[in-house]
Amino acid sequence: MADVNISAETRTEFGKGAARRIRRESKVPGVVYGHGAEPAHIVLPGHQLMMALKTSNVLIGLEVDGKTELVIPKAIQRDPLKGHLVHIDLLTVKRGEKVQVEIPVQAEGDLAPGANLLEHVLSALPVVAEATSIPDFLPISIAGLEAGAAVLAKDVKLPEGVSLDIEADAVVLQVLSTKVEEAPAEGEGAES
Repeated sequence: MADVNISAETRTEFGKGAARRIRRESKVPGVVYGHGAEPAHIVLPGHQLMMALKTSNVLIGLEVDGKTELVIPKAIQRDPLKGHLVHIDLLTVKRGEKVQVEIPVQAEGDLAPGANLLEHVLSALPVVAEATSIPDFLPISIAGLEAGAAVLAKDVKLPEGVSLDIEADAVVLQVLSTKVEEAPAEGEGAES
């Protein structure tokens, strides 16, 4: 049921020098934790991991030392200039287990006619979902929304088994007007 299967090696060397050697070999250092087990330090194939991470909240079947377990990315560190993967934290999950994740939102439809601008206040919505059935994105209809309208977290239609992990009144999207109000001319509206 995993989206992607990746084989990893156990990491025995630690520190900056060891991490740099791992990255020079096009691999990524990481750690796997969860369910009360001791954290396991691993080395993952860089390109295969990068391709897997193109899908948000990807479910990975991770094989380490002949054992396969389901994991999801919990924290991803990238080089700020080059964007290369530097380190990854993976969380062990089980089928049927609920996990806290952020699911990207995707606006669908056209705004009402006029000069309006759609602002994504939240690009992803924090939710609790079953680890093996995390949606890729949450569609939000913006059809016909006018300036001043907002879509709240409680207005987003969630798939079965998914619940909000944020205040229901949190603004997800809002429609802004691009028309500028004219300031009153000097002397107008001023009382003496």
